[in-house]
Amino acid sequence: MQKWIFDVRSRAFFLLMVAFFVMVYLASAKIPAYPDGAFEASMQKLTGNTVLDLTMQVFSELGWVLYPIFVAIVLFIRKSTRRLGLILLLSLLIGTIAAAYMRCYTGYEKPDLQYTGAQLSIKSGADIEIPCQVDGTFPAGHTVRTTLFAFIVGYALSRRFPRGCHLVWLYPILVSISRLYLLQEYPTTVIGGAILGILLADVMSKKLKLELIFDKSKT
Repeated sequence: MQKWIFDVRSRAFFLLMVAFFVMVYLASAKIPAYPDGAFEASMQKLTGNTVLDLTMQVFSELGWVLYPIFVAIVLFIRKSTRRLGLILLLSLLIGTIAAAYMRCYTGYEKPDLQYTGAQLSIKSGADIEIPCQVDGTFPAGHTVRTTLFAFIVGYALSRRFPRGCHLVWLYPILVSISRLYLLQEYPTTVIGGAILGILLADVMSKKLKLELIFDKSKT
C-alpha cells in the first residue's frame, strides 16, 4: 500500500504549506504576471491542430465539477465503498468552494489572450462561482478537484494495484495541461491548485480516517 498520506505535523506538510502561502502572496501581488503572460502567448501559437484542439477540450471538460462528484456519489451509494465516497465527496465540495473564494481574494485575473483553436459543439459546464468583482483564477479549480480525486482514489487503489494506482495521477496532469493549452489558466495557478489539492486531500484523509476503508468491519 502506498504511504502517500503524511502527518499534518510532518516536514512535508509544513513545506507544502509554506510553498502555498508564498504562491498566494506572489499571486496577490501579481508578481508572476509577466512570465505567466509570456507562457500563455507561446501556448497560443500551438493552437490550430483540430485533433489536438478538440482533445484538449475533452480533457478540460473531464475536470468539470460534476464528473468527480458523480463518481463520489456512486461510491457513497455502494455500502462497500461508502466511507471512500463520503470522504471524496466532502473533499471535492470543500476544495471547490475554497478555490472559488481564494480566486476572489487573490484577484489573479484570467489570461487576456483568446483561444482561437477548434471548438467542441457542446457548451462547457459552468464552474461554481461566488459573488466577486474580479474573475480570478488562482488557484485553478480544475486542478484542485482533479488532484483531490487522484490523491484519495489513488490511495484507495494502492493496496490492490500498488503500481497501477499511480496512473490515476494522469487525470490531474492531463486536465491541467489542457487548461493551459486552452488559455484558461497560468502555470502559477495550476501549481497553486495542485499544492492546495494535495494539502486538502491529506487533511481530509487524516481527519476522516481514510485508512479505515481497508478494514472491512468499519466500512
